[in-house]
Amino acid sequence: MSENKKIQVLFRHRSMEMGGVEKVILSMLNNLNPDKFDITVCLNLNQGELKDEFPKHVKKVYLTEGKEDFSQNPLIHKLQLIRRRLKLSRALKDHKISDRILGNKKFDIEIAPTYAAFSSVIHSSNRVSKKIGWFHSEINIPGMKPLVSDILKNFPQFDHMIYCSQKIKDIMHQSYPDLQYPSESVVINAIPIEEIKRKAEEKITDFPKGPVFVSVGRLHTRKGYHKLIDAHKKLMDEGFKHSVMVVGNGEEMKNLTEQIQANNVQDTFILCGNRMNPYPYIKNADYFILSSESEAWPLVVAEALILQTPIIATDTGDVGVMVRDRETGYLINYDTNEMYEAMKTFLTDPELVSHIRKNLETIEDQFDNQKIFNAVEEIIENLYQK
Repeated sequence: MSENKKIQVLFRHRSMEMGGVEKVILSMLNNLNPDKFDITVCLNLNQGELKDEFPKHVKKVYLTEGKEDFSQNPLIHKLQLIRRRLKLSRALKDHKISDRILGNKKFDIEIAPTYAAFSSVIHSSNRVSKKIGWFHSEINIPGMKPLVSDILKNFPQFDHMIYCSQKIKDIMHQSYPDLQYPSESVVINAIPIEEIKRKAEEKITDFPKGPVFVSVGRLHTRKGYHKLIDAHKKLMDEGFKHSVMVVGNGEEMKNLTEQIQANNVQDTFILCGNRMNPYPYIKNADYFILSSESEAWPLVVAEALILQTPIIATDTGDVGVMVRDRETGYLINYDTNEMYEAMKTFLTDPELVSHIRKNLETIEDQFDNQKIFNAVEEIIENLYQK
């Protein structure tokens, strides 16, 4: 496909903090064929650990600057936040501003990689572009309730909707059977297997001795870290020595830190904050644990499988498709006592752990990245040709 025949594609996203969706976006941008697609990413905020990780052939623009560019002076910082809020609000409301930032370019395809970008894609000034939404969330969990109205309003206006798992699609249709759905596809998240294995070899020095459970995720209430702290405390009180490391940052940092201190487990339950490369932590851990109330197709579970770290995971979203209970991991309900029992089992049943490790040796066979990238390319090309 010649340069002037390339399909013009725009991804809109809020920012690039470390997260599963952001990794999916980068995976797509690195693997969609640059000979077919001319890709631009528009961020609301030029912010996050991954903001400079886009491949060179992808153009990045942003509506306003990120917090990394702000002053450390508290007063100036506050004024910059206010100024940024006003600037972003104007850019989102006034198409002339956002279109100018985009170089007044007319895109063939506009993509919202999360529901947070649905409105900006649906209400863009470009009425002739084809619109693709990406949906990663269980619509029926309590935390989604305030967002449902806007999601349902935007859903039927897309030309195509991609779900990251069959279960997410099923839950959506079961919850809202009368909604006018656009054409749909299920495309699971791609796994950069060789990159994960290579990055996992990086040396780390801040790793505790003894049995270690690692979790990687945003510090949000639905990740269940408050329950994990309680399970950890119970095990420690009963003499089952181990550590828990959580790699990630988020709005629950203060609450979780206070809970850790109240339980006097600050030496054994460690909040590491974000790491640009979390893979050595997963690889060096004895066990990985996902304590979430809800997930779709969690990339981090796939990453732990690839690194052959025995997993305890809540059976939510498509986790039960990814992990075979007592064969390639250990599935539990979202319950503190079940977390405690599973962790105790891993700490006391070396035969089960050894059995799981043996089954993980061939786990890569279940991932087919090229099939995933081909499916997304086909969706884009078919929409463009309509």
